[in-house]
Amino acid sequence: MDAIGTEAGADGPRRLEMPRPEPGPGEALVRTLRVGVDGTDHEVIAGAHGGPPAGEDRLVLGHEAVGVVEEPDETGFSRGDIVVPTVRREPPSGRNDYFERGEADMAPPEAVVERGIDGAHGFMSEYFTSPGEFLVELPPALAEWGFLVEPVSISEKALELAYASRSSFDWQPETALVLGNGSLGLLTVAMLVPDYEVYCLGRRDRPDPTIELIERLGATYVDSRETPVSEFADVHGAADLVYEATGYAPHAFDSIDALAPAGVAALLGVPEPWTFEVDGGRLHKELVMGNRALVGSVNSGPRHFRAAIDTIESFPEWFPEALVTTVAPVGEFERAFEQGEGVIKTAVEFATP
Repeated sequence: MDAIGTEAGADGPRRLEMPRPEPGPGEALVRTLRVGVDGTDHEVIAGAHGGPPAGEDRLVLGHEAVGVVEEPDETGFSRGDIVVPTVRREPPSGRNDYFERGEADMAPPEAVVERGIDGAHGFMSEYFTSPGEFLVELPPALAEWGFLVEPVSISEKALELAYASRSSFDWQPETALVLGNGSLGLLTVAMLVPDYEVYCLGRRDRPDPTIELIERLGATYVDSRETPVSEFADVHGAADLVYEATGYAPHAFDSIDALAPAGVAALLGVPEPWTFEVDGGRLHKELVMGNRALVGSVNSGPRHFRAAIDTIESFPEWFPEALVTTVAPVGEFERAFEQGEGVIKTAVEFATP
């Protein structure tokens, strides 16, 4: 079957010929419809993150997938159900307590493999298999945009953790600052605008489709070259919530200056090692005396996927189509990996939803 992935010695994604997977006991065979491409895929391709399964020299990419069940076996699904798969699976050492508790998203990296990212083949192929516990059903009407469930679930978890950190008092946030106007940042802006006054920070010149999206959603674009994060509160007022999706390491510390008293910053970007100077004593004092908090978040679990389905259903009808700028058929998969002007969110299509 056709698959898209990385291979030792290749300088980019390529078409791979892989055997059609055979489902084991308790696994469903899923025919892939669409698979999203994001920054993590580009990091894997560049060799900056993750890698193939142990003993192999190639990796099938793709962790944002939607498909239709072909052979349900004893998974509780039926043939024809539309499903999205979660990403984390048991490592070669076997199932551990995180999986027993249904909390694989809270496991450290060494306790999991991640399909399409690190140690396990992904979903960017004509078919994939998965145990039923790692599949989440979604309404057929969402099949076209089902590959957005995984990235939205990432924000669902991060916001859940942010709110949990404020659960000891009556927190009533009103203002949010999203750092990053990539696809994850834009999805998060769409999630927050019904309940917050939202600002989204980026580094792009007008005209730009991401700025147009931000403003069409009703949020305010902030150019970090004019107003850096550390000066945001002076210009726009402090934010109750900061959502960081840039991987720019200084933002973790600059976020403290942007926070209102009792505010929280959720950190999702994963920076490379970076040494720089900060006034640690002052930032520590700001956290303590202002009852502020920083929380880190990675991956997501089935309940976050289910919450993401409800969230996507609540988006403005025009939003997914405006966000997704390229859906490339598998025969033209290279288009889904192109980056540049006008590109926001892309996907590879294996079958028509």
